[in-house]
Amino acid sequence: MPSPFLTPGSTAGPDTVALLHLRRDQTIPTILRTFDDQNLGYKEGKVSNTRFGSFPHSTLIDQPWGSQIAASKVDTGSRGRRGPSKRKADELDTPGTTTGADDDTPSLSKPVAAGSGFLHLMYPTPESWTLSLPHRTQVVYTPDYSYILHRLRARAGGTVIEAGAGSGSFTHAAVRAVFNGYPQEQPANKKQRLGKVCSFEFHEQRAKAVRQEISDHGLNGLVEVTHRDVYEGGFLLGDPQTGQSPKANAIFLDLPAPWLALKHLVRKPASGAESPLDPNSAAYLCTFSPCLEQAEKTIRVMRQLSWLNISMVEVNHNRIDVKRERIGLDCEGIRGATVYPKTVEEAVVKLQEDDERAKRLRQAHYDGKTDDPKVQEDKTRSSKESAIPASTGPSYSQGRLIHRSEPELKTHTSYLVFAVLPRDWTEEDEQKCRQQWPSQKLDAPEPKGGKSRRQAKREAKEKCMEEIKAGENAQPTVEKVEEGNEA
Repeated sequence: MPSPFLTPGSTAGPDTVALLHLRRDQTIPTILRTFDDQNLGYKEGKVSNTRFGSFPHSTLIDQPWGSQIAASKVDTGSRGRRGPSKRKADELDTPGTTTGADDDTPSLSKPVAAGSGFLHLMYPTPESWTLSLPHRTQVVYTPDYSYILHRLRARAGGTVIEAGAGSGSFTHAAVRAVFNGYPQEQPANKKQRLGKVCSFEFHEQRAKAVRQEISDHGLNGLVEVTHRDVYEGGFLLGDPQTGQSPKANAIFLDLPAPWLALKHLVRKPASGAESPLDPNSAAYLCTFSPCLEQAEKTIRVMRQLSWLNISMVEVNHNRIDVKRERIGLDCEGIRGATVYPKTVEEAVVKLQEDDERAKRLRQAHYDGKTDDPKVQEDKTRSSKESAIPASTGPSYSQGRLIHRSEPELKTHTSYLVFAVLPRDWTEEDEQKCRQQWPSQKLDAPEPKGGKSRRQAKREAKEKCMEEIKAGENAQPTVEKVEEGNEA
């Protein structure tokens, strides 16, 4: 089944993950079902309840992505009054009794639209999944994993090793970066490699949760989750000693002590097991450490194991909100504007209007009359329009252009250490390289045949010029000798 993370299609199908977008900062993930898999007792089938209403999945399935779905009135009368789901053993042994599979499936009632409430049906992406996933550990957010995948040179057909799956945020981003087709499909070229992510998790419950999410999201075959302590077991698939090498060219270590796992990320491990790295390409490594001391210790071990181009980076993502700020008494009724005098002239006009209104009220009170509030409001509005100059130009260009930084950043302090381990280069590889790309300077064959007419003519001309220059240099010497003889 295609994954909606990679190939979402045009509509939301059953048994696929979807995101219910409620607000800018609130999204609810769910698995679309045609039946009530949680057995909650809704006559409409499976229902997702939100702060904006109830949404039966029958109103979400087969809808185009991005559609606005109205809330529905659901029938909760049968909730909590279902009969026992399990049947007694003596009833099953009695002849003539049927199992639940033989019973007709009850038909679902048609949902009725509610008076208010709606949401937008969105297909999942690694970015939106990062903001809505269930948190089991600290999450690697989009600013971090986008830069990490860029530095790891993750591309289609590559293999990524991830140690420390956690909540699965980096896993979904990595599988999208290396995706090059589904395993069930027959590749057009035998040399074509399908991308894969090999994820390792030490915590058993988290490993099971990530494995279940990968299955629900249709990423089986593209992501392989293994429960293992990589400090001792390494990164081979299957058995830690005799397992299959993933042949990875990118490694991401989100571990408390990444330097303890570096002994397995070498070309020739000391244990004699197969190397988990791709022998035909360089390996790019990134470690994710919250403390500077951890990064320093990791760098020392990297240098001992021949890792090159070691660098440390700290990612500080800062979102800037740019907008126009409008201030003035003429901005009354405009959303986001500050109704306050922006100049001294507007303040003076405002004070004069207040004085005039106070005088009229005192005079009316002295005469025993009361002004109509509507008339008074019209007078005040007309005086404002006449005294305060209105802003000219389109609304989008009015006001002062300002920018503010985001107060809360969805990231956490971390130090990223990057390194490169080049591939082994032997004499055999050197000879193959020289045969495939011969050097023109060292092994250039001599030209066959004599010189061309143009080349011979050019050489004769150069020789003639050299003789002329030699004669001019010798003539002054002869004249000096003759002058000496005459003297």
